[in-house]
Amino acid sequence: MGRVTQRKRIDSWLSDMDGVLVHEGRPVPGADEFIKRLSESGRKFRVLTNNSIYTQRDLSVRLAGAGLAVPPESIWTSALATAQFLDDQRAGGSAYVIGEAGLTTALHEVGYVLTDLDPDYVVLGETRTYSFTQITRAIRLIEGGARFIATNPDPIGPSTEGSLPACGAVAAMITKATGVEPYFVGKPNPRMMRSALNEIEAHSETTAMIGDRMDTDIVSGMEAGLFTILVLTGVTQRHEIDRFPYRPSLVVDSVADLIDLI
Repeated sequence: MGRVTQRKRIDSWLSDMDGVLVHEGRPVPGADEFIKRLSESGRKFRVLTNNSIYTQRDLSVRLAGAGLAVPPESIWTSALATAQFLDDQRAGGSAYVIGEAGLTTALHEVGYVLTDLDPDYVVLGETRTYSFTQITRAIRLIEGGARFIATNPDPIGPSTEGSLPACGAVAAMITKATGVEPYFVGKPNPRMMRSALNEIEAHSETTAMIGDRMDTDIVSGMEAGLFTILVLTGVTQRHEIDRFPYRPSLVVDSVADLIDLI
C-alpha cells in the first residue's frame, strides 16, 4: 500500500469502471463488496467511463450482469459530460453526431437537434462500426465551419478479438484531413470530474477518485483537486508509476483494499 497524503475525510467517491470494478466483463474481486458498502453507507458516488456507446441504463444492466448493483443514475459517461458541455456552451443547438445510443440519447435529452444540415457542431463519439461515409461528411462539415467536439481521446478500445480503433484515433484522422483539432470532453479533461462532482453536489476536497490509469484517471483527478487512488487491477503497473511527473495520493492493489475507508 502506498503512502497516504493526510487530508479531509472522504465523503464522496468517483470510480472509473473498466480496470477498477470490472476487467474484460468480469468483476474485479472485492468490487461487489465495495459497491455494496458504498450504497449502504449513504455516501454519494458516481461510476465514470470514457466510453460513450452506452446509456446509463445499458451500463447498469451490464454491471448487474457482472454482479455489481449500480443504479443507472450513479453512472456518469463522457457522452453525458459532452451533452452537458454543449448545453452550457450553446443551449438548443444542433450537431452532426457519429456515435451510438449513449451519445445520441444524451444530446436529445438536452434538447439538441441532430442534423447534417449546417450543424453548430460535429460530435465524434465511440461506435463499434465507424463509417467512412460518416467520417467524410464530418470532414466536409468541419471544413464548412462546424465546431469539432470529441467525447474522449482514447485511441484504442478493447474487444474480445483485440484492440479496436476508438474515438481518439478517428479524431486524429479527421484532424489530419481538416487541420482542425477537436475539443475532448472526457478524461483526462478535468471537466469530466467536475461535471460528475456537480452531479452529486460534492466538494473536490472531500472526494476521492479511483482509477487504473495514470494518464487519464489520476491526472484528471489531480487537476480537479481530488484525492487520487490508483488500483493495480487495470492498465498501469506499479513499476510504471515513477515514470510520470505526478503521483497518486494512494496506491492499492485493488478496490478490495478500500472497503474499510468507506
